[in-house]
Amino acid sequence: MKVKICGITNLEDALAAIEAGADALGFVFYDKSPRYIDQFEAKRIVEQIPPFIQTVGLFVNENSTFINQICTNAKMQLAQIIDDDQYTDFVSLNYKHIKVVRAQSEKDIIENQDEYVLIDAFVESFGGEGKRVALEWFKHVDCSKIILAGGLNENNLQELKGLGFYGVDVSSGVELSKGKKDKLKMINFVKAANEI
Repeated sequence: MKVKICGITNLEDALAAIEAGADALGFVFYDKSPRYIDQFEAKRIVEQIPPFIQTVGLFVNENSTFINQICTNAKMQLAQIIDDDQYTDFVSLNYKHIKVVRAQSEKDIIENQDEYVLIDAFVESFGGEGKRVALEWFKHVDCSKIILAGGLNENNLQELKGLGFYGVDVSSGVELSKGKKDKLKMINFVKAANEI
């Protein structure tokens, strides 16, 4: 199972996440988030991480020009996009992308199971609130292209066993405080994900 650790704000946490076994690092380019990072600070971090780690930029209701520019400047390989207000013209993106579905019902998941998608719990703010998606909504869904986010931690990953998710995405579940990761929590999270 693939693991993305999101909300990276400093090099120390980035390297610790990689050492823990993360496949991807997420950088939040939504300026109202406590985990927001400046594009050039993100670039400085990315330039110091080892190869074969995917860099993912998180965007909320932004146009394609903005997303393309930030991904270029910050050296992101993938754009993870919340587009509730339909600002993004996905056709004009220069970067590979994954849509975020903030699920409010089982229907939201069923409608999006045929493409790679990140499913998060709906909250009024955007992510990092630790709210979970109801697992019963996935019982009759092909989860092989779904990355699950929202309220995950080392203690509840076992509940995902048998559902066949492509990956998991964690932020608040491996933090000491908002924007600061806990090395041991990251190690334990990746270990638990690998045991599913």
